[in-house]
Amino acid sequence: MLELLSYTFMQRALVAGVLVGALCAVIGVYVVLKGLSFIGAGIAHASFGGVAIGFLLGVNPVVTAVIFCLLTAWGIGLASRRSQIKEDTAVGIFFASTMALGILLIGVMRGYNVDLFGYLFGSILAVTPQDVWATAGLGALVLTVVGLFFKELLFITFDPEMAEVTGVPAEKIYFLLLGLIAVTVVVSIKVVGIVLVSALIVTPAAAAYQLTEDFRRMMALSVVFGVGSTLGGLLLSYWLNTASGATIVLLSTLIFFAAAVFSPRRWRRRAA
Repeated sequence: MLELLSYTFMQRALVAGVLVGALCAVIGVYVVLKGLSFIGAGIAHASFGGVAIGFLLGVNPVVTAVIFCLLTAWGIGLASRRSQIKEDTAVGIFFASTMALGILLIGVMRGYNVDLFGYLFGSILAVTPQDVWATAGLGALVLTVVGLFFKELLFITFDPEMAEVTGVPAEKIYFLLLGLIAVTVVVSIKVVGIVLVSALIVTPAAAAYQLTEDFRRMMALSVVFGVGSTLGGLLLSYWLNTASGATIVLLSTLIFFAAAVFSPRRWRRRAA
């Protein structure tokens, strides 16, 4: 273990893993409780188009991915709330079109781009100091906003209609939540990749939900599971020589199944 920590690339990977694991776990609680898992997956795949735009224009792909994902997230929200189509239909439309845009732009670039496909499948061992600072900065921004609007986010998660009646701008807070999901996705794609980031957002929170009905305790457990699966998966991938992103997500999934086995809800249903 101490030998691993002597490598600079591993130190950066561990720091990035802790930051991303905690951030995804916090946002994942709202995603799971509000039933936004499909939106999270749609935004994650939309980031592919944003990253491709960055490479095509020769600018930082994180910047273009943040802008693109924010527009996509808010576009999904507007389409589902202002038109006659359902939310999952809006996600499906944006999911397909943004991925298609990314594929089209890859063709325009006329060549296989290793960095671009690193965003698809994750490359936590290749994170740079700039990646770590970007992750820390964007993560701090998201968590600060969550702290400032904690009560409002909690209110619209459980009872948006009552929130509106009591003066909470439920629709604006909903769009704020979509924006937080979008930024979280972009922060995480360098670690686990676009394909797997939605799982890292959903699975730790879903595991925590199996064990408690208290919101604050659920968030704390989600952070423990998120950070634990990220660090554990990273170390396992190093020792087993497997893909880091996939190993992190599979370990998180094992934690979920273990939580489901020991879930108080499951034992209460059996007792009844």
